[in-house]
Order: sequence, then C-alpha cells, then structure tokens
Amino acid sequence: MKTYFIKLTEPNNSLVEVFNRWGNDPTLVPLTRPNQNKFELESQSSITIENIIQRLEHEQIYLIYQDDLLIGEMNYMVDPAHLYKKESGTAWVGITIGESEGRGKGIGYEAIKFLEDKIREEGLRRIELGVFEFNKQALKLYQKLGYNEIGRIKDFTYWQEKMWNDIRMEKWIN
Repeated sequence: MKTYFIKLTEPNNSLVEVFNRWGNDPTLVPLTRPNQNKFELESQSSITIENIIQRLEHEQIYLIYQDDLLIGEMNYMVDPAHLYKKESGTAWVGITIGESEGRGKGIGYEAIKFLEDKIREEGLRRIELGVFEFNKQALKLYQKLGYNEIGRIKDFTYWQEKMWNDIRMEKWIN
C-alpha cells in the first residue's frame, strides 16, 4: 500500500463531486466543520470549482492518495484571521481523511509530517491547529507529533446533543 500526496493546482468536476461527498458525509461533518446547532450539523453544503479556486488563492492544498484512490485532502494557510495566538508567520493546518478505508492506518501521521516539511520549506516556524475536544483520535495524533495545547474556545461546535470546546494547539518547527 503506497501513500502519496499531490499539490492541487487545477480543480475539476470529479474533485468537486468528491469534496461535496466528504463535506456532506454525516460521519465526517462533526469532525470537519463547526456547527452551532442540530440544524447546522444536519444541513447539506455544496461547493463548486469556483469555491476551490478561491481557496487556492490563500491555501496550499494537497490531495492524499492511497495507491490510486483519492482518500483525503490536507491544507495550510499562513496567518489566517482565526489564529488563537496572533503570531506573524504562522501556518494553520487542516486535514480530512474522507474515505473510511484510509482511516486508522497512519496516513494522518504521514500527512501532517508532509505538511510540516512543506511549511518548513516555506520558511515558517510555527504551526497552529484546532481540534474538537471529542475527536480523541486526532488529539492523540497531534500530541504524539509534539503539538501542545495553547487554549480552548468554549462551546465551539455542536455534536451529540451538546456543545463542545475547540482545543487550539501549536508546534514550533526547526
């Protein structure tokens, strides 16, 4: 089984279909987007090629493949407004393993290490991310990779009939 990453430069309709499927998958929605209530959690979203092109204006997006199957995407952006610690030169990272066959196999670990290398190559030294407190698997991964909690945003997202905090984490890289 071979895992590899490809930088996204030109989105196409088949990618839009995959991103829409992942973005509306009820098992992924609680993990990938904040929701303020049950209605938002259960609502469907729709993206277009234009939406992805707009993301590419301020994000570096990489597609995650396992053998020849697209199983996820990861990205980073520099100094977004939603940083917990407003330190210039900070990369904010995100990762989604959209296909179930890609989960629990160490691919998230490989993906984050790859992003860290790309961020380091860009000359950035600080990474920040957010993880919902109920996402124990992701939290364990980030801790294993050396990310440290720097704060919590209370009542950030709705899931399982209650509000949950967003744990903000950082890592300094050489």
